[in-house]
Amino acid sequence: MTDYAHDTVVPYKYSELGKKQQVASMFNDIAFRYDFLNRFLSAGIDIRWRKKMIRQLVKNKPLYILDVATGTADVAIMASGILKPVKIWGIDISDGMLDMGRKKIEKLGMQNTIELLNGDCETINFENDSFEAVTVAFGVRNFENLEKGLSEILRVLKPGGKLAVLEFSKPKSAVVKAMYNLYMKIITPNLGKLFSKNRHAYQYLDESISKFPEGKNFTNILDNLGYRNTYTKPLSLGICSIYCGEK
Repeated sequence: MTDYAHDTVVPYKYSELGKKQQVASMFNDIAFRYDFLNRFLSAGIDIRWRKKMIRQLVKNKPLYILDVATGTADVAIMASGILKPVKIWGIDISDGMLDMGRKKIEKLGMQNTIELLNGDCETINFENDSFEAVTVAFGVRNFENLEKGLSEILRVLKPGGKLAVLEFSKPKSAVVKAMYNLYMKIITPNLGKLFSKNRHAYQYLDESISKFPEGKNFTNILDNLGYRNTYTKPLSLGICSIYCGEK
């Protein structure tokens, strides 16, 4: 398995914990403000991004879906409404995020359709060929070992099943890039500190994006792991991208 630069990016540089444990701790710390900050920092556009990712799966008509790095279950809830599957399982390593997600699911009366479990993308506790679709929104940057996580997802996909990934990327336009860098390096960490008392989380966000193998580099990784029909769709002038591949 190849190591990638983003695999070594961690929220707390002086901690002796591994990336996985640090990421879980970070999200436990900001879980109570996570949904608010997502809406606030993206001016609500993150909702449109998630819906566009989910719509990549409409033609597949998936009955059973796995949402990896489900967080507070935003994608699972949206996917249930758009795709009408029989069941969605969401897994995440942060109990704090899962607790927030379960409260949302209970409030919406969706407990029979969506089940959230503590789970690690590198050792997914489901049988081979279990799902027609797997989604990951803003989670692949947090994988401790990118290829291992993507290989596990391929294992649990059914033949013909589809992976849809949503992830931040870097805009190509010089003007947009300058504004983006100002926002990500200065504004976002300070707002993150103000509202969640955790500046590290939003500094980590910027650094992990800058070192992530985006665009063709990411679809090449999918191709090399055995996915087929891979493609990418840039969104919002390249600030975000959708990546898809099939088993």
